[in-house]
Amino acid sequence: MLRRTIAISSGPTRLSVAHRQLVIDRQDQPRATVPIEDIGTVVVDHPAVTYTHDVLVSLADAGAGLVVCGRGHLPVAMLVATVGHGTQTARHIVQVDATPGLKRRLWGRIIRTKILLQADVAQQATGQDDGLAPLAARVKPGDPENLEAQAAQRYFKAVFGQGFRRRRDGATPNDLLNYGYAIMRSSVARAVVASGLAPALGLHHRHRNNPFCLADDLIEPFRPMIDRVVLDLCRAAGEVPEIDRRTKEALLSVLRHGVVLSDGRRTPVDLAIRHAAASLGRSFEERKDLLILPASLPDPDLDLTAQAEEPDAP
Repeated sequence: MLRRTIAISSGPTRLSVAHRQLVIDRQDQPRATVPIEDIGTVVVDHPAVTYTHDVLVSLADAGAGLVVCGRGHLPVAMLVATVGHGTQTARHIVQVDATPGLKRRLWGRIIRTKILLQADVAQQATGQDDGLAPLAARVKPGDPENLEAQAAQRYFKAVFGQGFRRRRDGATPNDLLNYGYAIMRSSVARAVVASGLAPALGLHHRHRNNPFCLADDLIEPFRPMIDRVVLDLCRAAGEVPEIDRRTKEALLSVLRHGVVLSDGRRTPVDLAIRHAAASLGRSFEERKDLLILPASLPDPDLDLTAQAEEPDAP
C-alpha cells in the first residue's frame, strides 16, 4: 500500500487521534481525518500547530514518521519508531557481523546507481551526461577513487550552472534541495527501521553524533530524484522559486511517482525505498549483494497497474 504524506503548513492547527484516525482541526475549516495506517509521513511546517501525545505514539506504532520544520521551512527534526518488527535483534546481529568486503560491495553498488541517475538528470538538463555514465562504470567496491565526489563536481555545475556550489547553507536552490533531501531522508529512515536494521550503523557514513548513518547511505540513489524536481521547478518558473506551498507539494509528490527497479519491476518511489531497505537486510542475512535499487528517475505517468508488491516482512 502506498502511504500518504500529510503536509501541515497553516495554523492554528490541532492534531489529535480518535478511532485510529489522525484528526486535523484547522481554524475556520471543516475537520479532516486520515486513517493512521495510511500515513507514511506527517510534515509539520507552522509554529501554531499543537499535538496530543497520542499522535506521536500512534504514528510510531504504525511505523509512520513525523518531520518538524523550523526557520526557512527547513526540516529540523524527525520522529521515527525505535522498533521495526519482531526479529529486529536478529537483523542487528547480522548487520554488525557483515564483513568489510560485503559493505564495500554494497556501497559501490549504491554509488554506481547514484551516478547513473545523476547522468540521467544531466542528460535532461543539458542534452548530455557530462561524462557521468563512464564514471559510474569505473566505480569499484567501496569507491576507493572517490568517484562520487568527482561526479558531484561535474554534475551540479551541469544541472544548476557553473556558479552553483552544493552546500547546506549555500545560496538558493540549496534550500529547495535541503527540503527535498530531508523529506526523502525521513522516508528512508522509516524504511530502515521497518526492515529491522540499526539506522546508526552505516555502510560508509559514520559519525558518533549521527543516529541515521545507514539512512544516509541508502538515500544516495534517491537524491537525484529530488534534484530533477528542483530543476523542473526552476525551469517552469524561469528562475529559482521560493519554498512555498506549491514547491513543497512538488517535492513531496515525488514519493508517489513511479520508478523502474533494478529487477525490472515498477513501483512508486515510497515503495522503492522500502524495497531498497528490505533488500539491504536480506543482503546482510545472506552475505551477498541482493540490493534492489531504482533504475530510473520518477515518472508521474509511469504505468503502475502491475506494480511491485510491498516487500515481505522479515
